[in-house]
Amino acid sequence: MALDQETFDQLIKTVRRFVEERLRPLEGAVEAADAVPADLVAEMRDLGFFGLSIPQEYGGLGLTMSEEVRVVLELGRTTPAFRSVFGTNVGIGSQALIMSGSEAQKAEWLPRIASGEIITSFALTEPEAGSDSASVQTRALLDGGHYLLSGSKRYITNADKASLFTVMARTGGPGARGVSAFLVPADLPGVGIGLPEKKMGQQGAHVCDVNFDEVRVPAGNRLGAEGEGFKIAMRVLDRGRLHIAALCVGIAERLIRDCVAYAGERTQFGQKIAEFQLIKAMIADSKTETMAARALVLQIAGQKDAGEPSTMEAAAAKYFASETVGRVADRAVQIFGGAGYIADYGIERLYRDVRLFRLYEGTSQIQQLIIAAEVMKRGG
Repeated sequence: MALDQETFDQLIKTVRRFVEERLRPLEGAVEAADAVPADLVAEMRDLGFFGLSIPQEYGGLGLTMSEEVRVVLELGRTTPAFRSVFGTNVGIGSQALIMSGSEAQKAEWLPRIASGEIITSFALTEPEAGSDSASVQTRALLDGGHYLLSGSKRYITNADKASLFTVMARTGGPGARGVSAFLVPADLPGVGIGLPEKKMGQQGAHVCDVNFDEVRVPAGNRLGAEGEGFKIAMRVLDRGRLHIAALCVGIAERLIRDCVAYAGERTQFGQKIAEFQLIKAMIADSKTETMAARALVLQIAGQKDAGEPSTMEAAAAKYFASETVGRVADRAVQIFGGAGYIADYGIERLYRDVRLFRLYEGTSQIQQLIIAAEVMKRGG
């Protein structure tokens, strides 16, 4: 259920102010420390960020997709590491439970996810199962009233902070139909979390390996029926891709503003570089592509809220927006020149940060395959 307009407008103002006054001033410190300060995390909890997409009956704000992407556009004004603090709770870490969980499962977990008491994580990727997500090898063998879960997951966001994992594991034969989904508390015996990986960008947002050594998972923690895990995962990723697309647009808009401000101050050859035609061309290209990406995200969010098909549409939005922000970030470095390569201005950090968007929740090439398959299935 959508918020009333006055309440939603106030939410947008609150998020914008929080980003400008609290988050942006700490971007460099978070990069250096590879950690988001605990007091900021507490403020995010108090502001309801962990429950943006959680239904209101379970303590969340229950935003529609259209409302959620508008909030995410605002969050794009700062380093994406801040959003990642609660991003899994809002997105891939909770959506399988919202979409496919029983009433008992939702009542048990969702209120604590919405409050931020529980951090969630989504465990699909494995050492030999990345883009080919239907080939997961982690196994869950039924043993009385429990499943014995064994295997390894790789590059799992927020794994070192998570209290609850949504895990995709094989309960049947090969291929997508043999995969099931499980809610796995992090404190069960046999769950092991690796050290955070050293990454190119998005410092402060951690990814780790997760290992399961014959973890006894109650059968009541399975989401949906056996064999529905891959379908559940794809539905979760459809939604997550639209969220990420909005984030890409927000960051692109921030980069454009930074470029315009810098070009209006930097003087070369006796004039502001904003007056040079080739600088104007880069800004024009960036603005045009970002406007198109924003329009695509908002249109598809509306279609999703209306219950229309969104697999191809979400893939298209994520593909176009992630490629767009990559180009915008590259042009930003070019416009800033040497300053764009120096850490003080933050442009090189965002240049590194946005590179991940073309990889996770499906690479650009996977999005192309999804788009093409859906176009052909729908007859063009």
